Amino acid sequence: MLTSVEQAQSQFANGPEFDALLKQIGDRALSFRKARRLDDDIVAGFRAIGIYRAFVARRFGGLEITPDRFLETIETIAKADGSAGWVASFGVSALYLAALPVQTLEAIYRKGPDVVFAGAIFPPCPAGIADGDLVVSGRWPYASGCTGADLLGVGVSLPNGPAGDGLPRTAVFPAEQARIDETWNTMGMAGTGSHDIVAEAIRVPMDWTFIRGGPSNLEGPIYRYPSLALAAQVLTVVGLGCARRALNEISAMAQGRKSITGAPVMADRPYVQFSIAEAEAMLSAARCFFYDVTRQAMAAAENGTPDEACAARIRLACIHAAQTSYEVARRCFELGGIAAVDADHILARCMQDCAVVAQHAFMARSNYEVAGRLILGRGGRPGYP
Repeated sequence: MLTSVEQAQSQFANGPEFDALLKQIGDRALSFRKARRLDDDIVAGFRAIGIYRAFVARRFGGLEITPDRFLETIETIAKADGSAGWVASFGVSALYLAALPVQTLEAIYRKGPDVVFAGAIFPPCPAGIADGDLVVSGRWPYASGCTGADLLGVGVSLPNGPAGDGLPRTAVFPAEQARIDETWNTMGMAGTGSHDIVAEAIRVPMDWTFIRGGPSNLEGPIYRYPSLALAAQVLTVVGLGCARRALNEISAMAQGRKSITGAPVMADRPYVQFSIAEAEAMLSAARCFFYDVTRQAMAAAENGTPDEACAARIRLACIHAAQTSYEVARRCFELGGIAAVDADHILARCMQDCAVVAQHAFMARSNYEVAGRLILGRGGRPGYP
């Protein structure tokens, strides 16, 4: 008989339905790039395969799957298209929402667990108070997937000063109460619809707010897993997927591409052989470290609460994997020669998508400094690890 965890894993993102969705994503990737968002039926497909109920508590109809299973799925989606992987990664938001009061969670999941949440936290905008509710106004950029969301969350600061040990407070409300300003226009992750959320005097009850990265109000191993570290992981793994796609593409190109000058096919050129082998080793090693710390952290969560050192190793693996993915994709682009400079070429798109991952605040190269401080016992900072 399957355990509850094994049963949940078997129900999540597999079989012909998932394969068909991946094909649709791959076939339409350029249209997402042009539209600057995913099509609604793709988001509906994510609902159907369990992306948004993956981390929802079983008491609300969710799956409570393990982090490695979710991450592997996002990585697979990202191989089909980076933007699709990025949007799907925010299925992790159910773990953020677990910091809400239980009665609020009951209201959110009353009609089922497949609730799509999108948010933008920075800059936290000052909120007013009226009859005990927050009055939320402001503009928040980088709200990935906001065009397909049921609920939105925005960062707020309270009139009586900061709360949450330096971590931001998030106010949650129905998506139709805000306006989406379509500002997203980028070279990488172009199809994520990471537009601005604009709110004007939205009333939000205090029990519909939470501290992002704060303690969960739900029980179970997944709710003890370091939530901010996992937030970095779900984005990092998009880079791993895009870099793998780039390696697969350049390897296929190398088998048949001949030079117009009469040089050997790419696969017979020593510098190509050297470069692809080195890139394969780099990416495989980064991926191994990434998933190794993931499984170690989940084992710790199953036996108690993972400590700061555990979360710090996850964050270090994220920085390393994101930076390595970008370097691998860049090398593949370089090997692609002049053909790869076409704006829609897959090698160009993979490199650009990996660049966005590597420059995200969670995984930027500068984070090596705070990672080193933690290794040397000098402490982290709010939100890290």
